[in-house]
Amino acid sequence: MSNGLPPPAGPTIRDSIERVDAATVAAARALPAATLHEAGGRIGVLPSSIKPVAPAFRVCGPAVTVQSPGGDNLWLHRALYVAEPGDVLVVHVSGAHDFGYWGEIMSAAAQARQLGGLVIDGCVRDGAVLADFGFPVFARGLSIRGTGKDFGARGWINHPVLFDDLVVQPGDLVVGDTDGVVALPRARAAEVVQAAQAREAKEAGIVQRIRAGERTLEVYNF
Repeated sequence: MSNGLPPPAGPTIRDSIERVDAATVAAARALPAATLHEAGGRIGVLPSSIKPVAPAFRVCGPAVTVQSPGGDNLWLHRALYVAEPGDVLVVHVSGAHDFGYWGEIMSAAAQARQLGGLVIDGCVRDGAVLADFGFPVFARGLSIRGTGKDFGARGWINHPVLFDDLVVQPGDLVVGDTDGVVALPRARAAEVVQAAQAREAKEAGIVQRIRAGERTLEVYNF
């Protein structure tokens, strides 16, 4: 609900999904995206072209998935009011990357909704303003090309979305940092986070051994 108004509805909008649990999300906030990817068995990588608009941006939360018509951002506006606080919008733009799907106004709306971030397989605009806003946005880049709002165009919210060979399901755990973005299946998220914590502790020990004079060749028995 927003200001007493119901969320957007329609045959391709699911407004009720199961999300990764809050404790797992909280634990994942302290872990690098690359470590989560490795700890899960090298899974969950979104296209490497999707990067934070500002270097300090980090995103972590349950996915609200959006399949948007190319060159149109009406379904992103709708998703803003389907998503709940802490959710991360994960958006596919049907291959039409070179449009500014998101900008200052939408970041302001997302902040007002207390969302967790945006991950989009397309471009955004107002880059300097987005950096100052502080709402985490991950995108392919910046584009000033304007988008349309076709009320007859079909999109989907909270259905499976395909990024290259990766399927992101609504409610999956999405984590992004300067290295990129990983999406972990909701059913495995807690297990992967635990394995990532152990991996981080092990790597910290290896760093200490190297600083003490050991070589990587001996550390890893290469």
